[in-house]
Amino acid sequence: MHTYTQGLITLYKKHGNKEQAEGAKAYMRNQFEYFGLKATDWRNLFKEYTTKNHPDYKDVPVIIKELWDLPERELQYAAIELLALYKKQWDKEVITLIEFIITNKSWWETVDHAASELTSPYFKLFPAEIKKITGSWNRSDNFWLQRSSIMFQKRYKKETDTELLAKYILALRHSKEFFVQKAIGWALREYSKTNHKWVIDFVKQNTLAPLSEREALKRIK
Repeated sequence: MHTYTQGLITLYKKHGNKEQAEGAKAYMRNQFEYFGLKATDWRNLFKEYTTKNHPDYKDVPVIIKELWDLPERELQYAAIELLALYKKQWDKEVITLIEFIITNKSWWETVDHAASELTSPYFKLFPAEIKKITGSWNRSDNFWLQRSSIMFQKRYKKETDTELLAKYILALRHSKEFFVQKAIGWALREYSKTNHKWVIDFVKQNTLAPLSEREALKRIK
């Protein structure tokens, strides 16, 4: 095991809280183990630790796979943050690692964390890759990749490609998967902060699942 991984485990374990761990585990339907660290706590510990223990980028993929294999969920959150720290050193091939993060031990919180910290900046860096990669995600049988194809633009605001957003939503609007329906609504809700008229018109003109429509219009009075 990499020394970075070992040190982070020791640090998180030292500051963990058993009662909070049990609460977090129950909230996540007993799918994952936890040290019992609140979001602000694990983030602060991660930043402090990584400032003093900054691994070479060539070691980052190994560390991420190690963190992903471990049972405590806070370590997966740290893995996402670690990869995000090295954006300036990313090449196009890092998408393979991002896809690993999306499709392994998948649940909404890691997939959406990855959408904000990894997929969104990746496609800003490599816009020529957008249609090829997100198109394959949208057509995938993996609903977490489907969700990611819809959510990757959630921070793009005025730079949102509405034609692509509409295409991906319409391709999946009949999905019975809760997390896809929710993603459609969330993506539209986020974009409504930038262009609420477009969202209103889109919802009026297209039949969406009730959950998607409700989420889409939540911020529009």
